[in-house]
Amino acid sequence: MKQQPLKIASLGIQHVLAMYAGAVIVPLIVGGALKFSGEQLTYLVSIDILMCGLVTLLQVWQNRFFGIGLPIVLGCTFTAVGPIIAIGGQYGLSAVYGSILISGLMVLLISQFFGKLIKFFPPVVTGSVVTVIGITLIPVAMNNIAGGQGSPDFGSISNISLAFGTLLFIILLYRFTKGFIRSISVLLGLVAGTLAASLMGKVNFTAVADASWFHMVRPFYFSTPSFELTPIITMTLVAIVSLVESTGVYFALSDITGKKLTEKDLSKGYRAEGLAIILGAVFNSFPYTTFSQNVGLVQLSGVKTKNVIYTMGGILIALGFVPKIGALTTVIPTPVLGGAMVAMFGMVIAYGIKMLSNVEFASQENLLIIACSVGMGLGVTAVPDLFAHLPESVKILTNNGIVAGSFTAIFLNIIFNVIKPAKKSAAKTESQAAA
Repeated sequence: MKQQPLKIASLGIQHVLAMYAGAVIVPLIVGGALKFSGEQLTYLVSIDILMCGLVTLLQVWQNRFFGIGLPIVLGCTFTAVGPIIAIGGQYGLSAVYGSILISGLMVLLISQFFGKLIKFFPPVVTGSVVTVIGITLIPVAMNNIAGGQGSPDFGSISNISLAFGTLLFIILLYRFTKGFIRSISVLLGLVAGTLAASLMGKVNFTAVADASWFHMVRPFYFSTPSFELTPIITMTLVAIVSLVESTGVYFALSDITGKKLTEKDLSKGYRAEGLAIILGAVFNSFPYTTFSQNVGLVQLSGVKTKNVIYTMGGILIALGFVPKIGALTTVIPTPVLGGAMVAMFGMVIAYGIKMLSNVEFASQENLLIIACSVGMGLGVTAVPDLFAHLPESVKILTNNGIVAGSFTAIFLNIIFNVIKPAKKSAAKTESQAAA
């Protein structure tokens, strides 16, 4: 019993490390594109980490009004990065946060209605979506294995060795250990990989030295919201797309934990995301949605308790207030993270395939839904400039492999499995009337 708090803390840290890179890269990309100063960028990274922890707690804490109650981690949706940069460049930061605020309110308004659409997300859709999520994440892991895009030693033998050495260490731990050691195999792999990298001179502590020890957060740090119609429409579309992505993650974790989801559960999950988006606007950070990175970790560790996620949320909040401590996690070399990501992202694909095992494969329609949705998701990921000449508001739905694959699955399911049975039913009624 005395080891229980230590065990929970270790698992919480493992979840932090699994999502930390994905969480910080969004503010780094957006802040760089919008020409933030070094001080502004430091604040943006810190407030994003703090908000990730806070909104994660909102989603895990299930009550009468919001929270789905699954071990879900929230972070900034990558779908929003392009639109935020475009809006910020054309309309300014105030329009960015105004559009995020309104999109969060829209999610709150449609949450009850969106939760009733469960029939549009049968296993053929959710399994396809989760599979696409995993597939589209793999290139991120591959780039990290090589050292990260733009790195001077991209693809070097030392980077490849670190990455696959980390992955092999995780696999061996998972194969030859049991219990607690097995459940934190990813964390131990990251530690071992970082120690090996330090011996190779690849660990840089500059970020820790430059970061401050403490900072305060406050609402509307960068700008108060302003409201423009086009940005509002754009970010509302992004929010709806995020709900589609989240639905796949909800069902994946539902399958992993054995908790059956109801329409009411889904509504509370969507409502928590709406609140998370609103808080992101108020504190000038980002719109937030479920992080699929941590789904694989839940399965890989075999630990499904919400206490671990509560602990992780608390750690993220603490890191957000103390940038110097938070910067410690950035010393993990990119190739080491890449090696661990292969296992975690691959597990997402495996669970998508498992969810598809509940599909009636004798149906050619279902096979076509899976083929087109997975093909579209992978295709857009491989050729991101395919829809480069479409309007910005349309490209939100086409520039992201997860979004493109998800909407393809939903659209084809409606055509083959929602509309078609209705026609058959109508024909049957007409024949009965004629008789």
